[in-house]
Amino acid sequence: MVLWIWNLPEVAVGTLQKVFDRFARYSPVTVMMRGILEYAFPPEALDELFRQHAVAQYEDELLFSTTVNTLALAVTGIRPSVNEAYLACQEKFTVSVNSLYNKLKGVETQVSQAVVRQSATRLAPLVCALRAQEPPLLKGYRVKILDGKHLDGTEHRIKETRVLNSAPLPGLILAVLDPQRRLFLDVFPCEDAYTQERMLLPQVLETVDKGDLWLDDRNFCTTGFLFGIADRKAHFVVRQHASTLTGKKLVGRKECIGRCETGMVYEQAMTIRNPKASDPDRAILTVRRITVKRDQPTEDGETEIHILTNVPREHADAIEIAELYRKRWRIEYAFQELGQALDSEIDTLCYPKAALLAFCVAINAYNMMSVLKGAMRSAYRDPSLLSELSGYYLASEISATYWGMMIAIEPHHWTTTFATLSVEEMAAVLKELAAKTSVHRFRKNHRGPKRPPPKRTGGLREKHVSTARLIAARGGAQNQNR
Repeated sequence: MVLWIWNLPEVAVGTLQKVFDRFARYSPVTVMMRGILEYAFPPEALDELFRQHAVAQYEDELLFSTTVNTLALAVTGIRPSVNEAYLACQEKFTVSVNSLYNKLKGVETQVSQAVVRQSATRLAPLVCALRAQEPPLLKGYRVKILDGKHLDGTEHRIKETRVLNSAPLPGLILAVLDPQRRLFLDVFPCEDAYTQERMLLPQVLETVDKGDLWLDDRNFCTTGFLFGIADRKAHFVVRQHASTLTGKKLVGRKECIGRCETGMVYEQAMTIRNPKASDPDRAILTVRRITVKRDQPTEDGETEIHILTNVPREHADAIEIAELYRKRWRIEYAFQELGQALDSEIDTLCYPKAALLAFCVAINAYNMMSVLKGAMRSAYRDPSLLSELSGYYLASEISATYWGMMIAIEPHHWTTTFATLSVEEMAAVLKELAAKTSVHRFRKNHRGPKRPPPKRTGGLREKHVSTARLIAARGGAQNQNR
């Protein structure tokens, strides 16, 4: 397949082709990442998305696509800060860096949300075309994992925070992960960090579709949310919260089902009453209450956990539900990769809207890396690559090569090459590039369990020690023992 057709004179095309082929040979993952970016978010599409969803903010002299692409340089580690990203791209700007920061702090949360939704809409069919999706967690159900993330404290740059010892918190976000495709499907940003996550659940309910299976932690186990999911002909697997359900009542006898990996499993029916239900016939919800008596206590010291589900028993027994709930941690691993491989929480972006946009841009980068991993899995026909490839190593390679590649090949060439490809054409391009990748360079390094640190010695006056003398003393002790 001929991959690259440039709209240039023949001599220029030949020269540019050689430059491109060199990058494709020595850093194919960087070429893939840029290609996926152009496929998912050509500049015109980003600007149109902004026009559709922005309410108070307007474009003026600074386009939204320029703002996002500059921010992405900082989020992906290509540039160490937003200011340095601006300086590197200064020829693209007709405004000052202060105008860029003003633009960032004014981007409305619904725009940030739309950016993530657009990413999932464009990339999900691509994962399927690559045949890189994992087997469903439960056959016949579309599993979605919901969890929240409070953004870390920022620097004290805002005037009101400069005299405070407390860390300024820029907000929180609820995120929805598709574990089968390893893509974040949706986010629900909130600027007030003190907002209870459950207050955002009505927004989440608006996105629940028939056939969904929502996998949630106990913080989202509320009467309204569970009834809302059931009313939409969807399903849930959620850990029971001790105090957020109304009118709960155990029914019948508790049965011992058997063992799962973490302990003994029991099942019992339970009813929940919704006092706000308008229809009396729909005021009671019967669920299965699955109890796992753990062999080892949880980090909180709990010896048993209770899981609620409305999945019929003929579709999944209690042991399968208990094991399914443990897969909820996949979203925690995704958040961990966002923090380790990407600079998802830039501490100099103190205004909530700017911090939330940066986190959403990082989520988009995570989605693109998931497609990249999927292309390698498809090219090498190795399903283990989806979990064995390190996001940190991939991001490090991309950040080291990306800027030089963009100097050598101007952005508009990437747009004309990738933005109009069909799903099948894009999948073929990615597989061809992935086949050139040295996969061993990006595999995770597995280590054994950490050893407990030894007890430290030394008095208050011993603030430092000579390493060379310690090593010399070690050598002397070894000689004495011979």
